[in-house]
Amino acid sequence: MNGTGRTPPAGRTALAALALVAALLAVPAGTATGAGQSSPAAAPGVPETFRPASPLPVPTAPERETCADGSDPAAGLRPSGEAGPAVRRIQERGRLVVGVDQNSYLWGFRAPGSGEITGFDIDLVRAVAEDLLGERPTVVYRAVPTAERIPRILDGTLDMVVRTMSVTCERREHIAFSTAYFEAGQQMLAPHGSPVTGWDASLRDARVCAARGSTAADLLAAESHGAATVLVPHQLDCLVRVQLGEADAVMTDNALAAGQAAQDPAMRLVGEPVTVEPYAIAMHPDDEDLIRRVNRVLEEFRGDGGPGSPWRDSYDRWLAGHLGDRSPRPPGPVYRD
Repeated sequence: MNGTGRTPPAGRTALAALALVAALLAVPAGTATGAGQSSPAAAPGVPETFRPASPLPVPTAPERETCADGSDPAAGLRPSGEAGPAVRRIQERGRLVVGVDQNSYLWGFRAPGSGEITGFDIDLVRAVAEDLLGERPTVVYRAVPTAERIPRILDGTLDMVVRTMSVTCERREHIAFSTAYFEAGQQMLAPHGSPVTGWDASLRDARVCAARGSTAADLLAAESHGAATVLVPHQLDCLVRVQLGEADAVMTDNALAAGQAAQDPAMRLVGEPVTVEPYAIAMHPDDEDLIRRVNRVLEEFRGDGGPGSPWRDSYDRWLAGHLGDRSPRPPGPVYRD
């Protein structure tokens, strides 16, 4: 029995051990393809647990966010192939430095055996790198904790972040984004047989895990439905906490949750998505030429979204067997200029 009187499902000791080992092996580190470069990143820390003192009302129906000025947060700059200061900086350096995840299965993770970072987001990184640097580009992958994505862009450590990062109005105040390349929504992930049925009153007295600095953590801070929130540096840490009986459920993007459910068949998505969140590539707001260049790559990557397009090929390779949508389409670009 755990501290809340909830008992972890039986038969999960081996799964917990495997996931714990995976999480420990996935301590963030930089990896360069073709350059032999590497740089360390922060290691996972001790999880925090909190209960909001005064919950705030938030919408329960999934709605795409609209900013105070009426604009779409996912609206970006029109694409261009021009090479301005930011593009030239990367080309003169000879390598692209990208913040990624290395333990989000299907999106950005180290493949067993080879240790190569791969996934849907990594396919997109390669498309951008090839456009900027030509064939067989050198990419420095730096695994960055969720809460460190924005600081590492602003201090110049990273050229961009491609890490299932949701575009929000608040984030737009600090950094810039490309147009959207995927849409997800916050949803609960819980073990089979769990009393948790969604983001609702079933969470009372439960412990819900979220990554620090994520939109899931923001949502739980606004309304926890009586749950205690366990904050961890990386999303995979949440799966480990549930497997070890230190959390009862996970709040995260359903696209990420599908990857965790694929890793542990004892887990499943419950309830319905409660937000609509576009994913985009994050960059420094001063790098306008790079933003426009990336948007040009995204137009080519999306294509028409149908069979044969790079986006659809990547979706079919990584996501189709887990998200269930066999006729997906990428979100159409929205431009503000």
